[in-house]
Amino acid sequence: FEAAMTRVHDTIDRIAATETADVLRAEGVDVIEGRARLASADTVMVGDRRITGRRIVVATGGRPFVPPIPGIDTVTTLTNESVFDLSEPPRSLGIVGGGPIGCEMAQAFCRLGVPVVVFEAEDRLLTKEEPEAGAAVAGALVAAGVDVRTGQRIESVAPAAGGIAVHTGAGTVEVEQLLVAVGRVPNTADLGLDEAGVELDPRGHVVTDSRLATTLEGVYAVGDVTGKLAFTHAADEMGRLAVGNALRTRPRGEFRTTWIPWTTFTDPEVARVGMTEEAAAAHGGRVAYLPLDEMDRAITDGRTDGYIKLIAGPRRVLRRIGGGEIIGATIVAPRAGEMIHEAALAMRTRMFAGRLAQTVHAYPKWSMGIQ
Repeated sequence: FEAAMTRVHDTIDRIAATETADVLRAEGVDVIEGRARLASADTVMVGDRRITGRRIVVATGGRPFVPPIPGIDTVTTLTNESVFDLSEPPRSLGIVGGGPIGCEMAQAFCRLGVPVVVFEAEDRLLTKEEPEAGAAVAGALVAAGVDVRTGQRIESVAPAAGGIAVHTGAGTVEVEQLLVAVGRVPNTADLGLDEAGVELDPRGHVVTDSRLATTLEGVYAVGDVTGKLAFTHAADEMGRLAVGNALRTRPRGEFRTTWIPWTTFTDPEVARVGMTEEAAAAHGGRVAYLPLDEMDRAITDGRTDGYIKLIAGPRRVLRRIGGGEIIGATIVAPRAGEMIHEAALAMRTRMFAGRLAQTVHAYPKWSMGIQ
């Protein structure tokens, strides 16, 4: 456990060292440290200092959401940001939420010898993914020894002799530590956004159009604060698009969530881009499905629990000629996060789906399953 946490901290420090204020200053960027507020479409105030600009981008990110569970304020909880500050393994760990972070942390801590209980209010894990994907991850967690409790909403929590008592409709479970992993909320409070004319949605996210422009002309927003997709690579893409669109020297176009792949870093990994099979049904989607037990690399590695699913829809004019075009893909496999990008490229370039089958793949690599 100590070695794992040391590795985490060393990795974070190494990556963060490339993104410090001093690094930005060395690149010629003026970095002003302080609490900023938007005063108008072209003015930001930091204390008494006024900074003006023809265009402004809001990129204040988000933070872990702690739900209003009765008694939650009487105990100390962990989030995905604070959990890595643990110096010793907890005697037991409860996890609120069966989404990507909850599943990833459950498997990681279980493999480090910590008894783990996952509480998910819905009837399955990874509710944004294909049902088969959630079932595959649930099976992997249970096989590893994780106590997965779906369909159990937490009614309250309270301090207990052994740490924290978690009360659900099915009974009470005591854990030493409780990790809350039920999503994120935007950092938009006290920024002067709504006063200046920037519309926020009911959850506090900055409302933008497809080009990342807010309701206040000249002001754009990117990243977690928009509520679109809370991924680093999505924020990176939004930043490039917003600046290109704002300066209009090189308009970069629209941000499309359907083009952004994502991965849940469990074992097996779950990766998806575009539509699920259920969503694609209304768009004339046709499914190609390959279980891993029919794939030579999976058989060779003894990792046959999983599948590859490609979904193709008709093109605007050519309809299904050449197989149509890829409109979605889900992969559950040890290397799913690497494999998904071929489907993402096919979607972004709107290539004929048949090109994936025509492309020769090296045998017996995992990506051959795409072919």
